[in-house]
Amino acid sequence: MENTDKTRTILLTGASGGIGNALAHSLAVRGHSLLLQGRSERVLEQLRSELPEAHRHLVLPADLCDAQQRCELIRTCHSLSSGVDVLINNAGVARFALLADTDDTAMRAILETNLLAPMALTRDLLPLLLRSPRGAVINIGSAFGHIGHPGFSIYGASKSGLHGFTEALRRELGDSRVKVHYLAPRAVDTSLNTDAVVELNRALGNRSDSPTLVAKQCLALLEGGRSARRFMGWPERLFIKINAVLPSLVDSALVKKMPVIRRFAEQNHP
Repeated sequence: MENTDKTRTILLTGASGGIGNALAHSLAVRGHSLLLQGRSERVLEQLRSELPEAHRHLVLPADLCDAQQRCELIRTCHSLSSGVDVLINNAGVARFALLADTDDTAMRAILETNLLAPMALTRDLLPLLLRSPRGAVINIGSAFGHIGHPGFSIYGASKSGLHGFTEALRRELGDSRVKVHYLAPRAVDTSLNTDAVVELNRALGNRSDSPTLVAKQCLALLEGGRSARRFMGWPERLFIKINAVLPSLVDSALVKKMPVIRRFAEQNHP
């Protein structure tokens, strides 16, 4: 996996998902060498075969919530002659449910996948990233990490934690060459959305973006000159600012929507 001065070796987690697939294609077109992580080797191999210069990319199937599999992934990364220049923490799970309908197993899966695994991966890859002249970490968050939305309390908590981790890490590595970025999309059109989530967004008038647009914004961060954070969507960016200054206004607005949210949440988890 030899790189030119303009290309990098990038570990992309959740590569087989909607955003991950779009990111893989966009990065490969630019000549980057990809380490494609996901749970299904078959799906990852299919993705690799569709990418430009498929021989440049490696498939690294692993369950990031399994400590042993995660350690094997890290060992493989450390064994590469090219090293690893960029980590994109994209893997994630979402669950639309009221807190009363969320058991410990679901809570643990969301927090481990969306928060603990990215933190552990970043820590264990840091020696390689610090060695790279163009090292970077990109954490894919969510608007729900900044606007507490009913029905997504655990998911929102995991993404809020990811933002806090990213902010602290950006400052911790501020005197190094490693750039630390954060991208918070609004709703995205992927298979993660159940029918109830799609219907909820339609009923509330929530807009969504394509995975391709999210990938474009992620690439803009990667190719930027400094660490940055970016929020996607309007009026979501406005709501995030209002929520930070006058959260009681957002409280009132969302409480009024609770009958609709509760109806679809109960459909999602009868």
